[in-house]
Amino acid sequence: MSADGSYRRERRWAVVASVLLVLAYFLVPVAPDPNRLRLVLRSAGTLILVLTVALLVTGQVRRQLAGQTPTDNAQVRALIRLAVALVAGVLAFALADYIVADSRPGEFVNLETRIDALYFALATLTTIGYGDVHAEGQIARVVVSAQMLFSIGVVTTGASIVVKQLTGRPRQGRH
Repeated sequence: MSADGSYRRERRWAVVASVLLVLAYFLVPVAPDPNRLRLVLRSAGTLILVLTVALLVTGQVRRQLAGQTPTDNAQVRALIRLAVALVAGVLAFALADYIVADSRPGEFVNLETRIDALYFALATLTTIGYGDVHAEGQIARVVVSAQMLFSIGVVTTGASIVVKQLTGRPRQGRH
């Protein structure tokens, strides 16, 4: 198979994976639960999800920085996977924000829907921060502080690598 066909297949995979991640974000059940054990388990699951995504993104960033991808095709695959991991990172934080806002009213101001949570996560991770949605409570501030550290340390570096590598690679066979 040609390198161009492999690149197209990887791009299709990235689009499908990103769409599935967004669908999962909107469909995963997070209704308030009066059962404290289930609330603790759900919170722990969200924390594990966020940590797993952070580790995956960090690993991809480290591999890119270390140049562990020897071939152009392998490098493109790694970059595309890094981009999907970055999408997963944003969605994981948005879900964490939504769960905190949904289970503990008053932790966030103006965060009522999943769209609000996604908007807030993107505004935080891109360091725009309009201020219309913000953390008010202590738990929300801890979650947002983790988002900020993730943004500075991982997302910024990862996005920079993706953009730099994909815009700098030669476009063979294209006009």
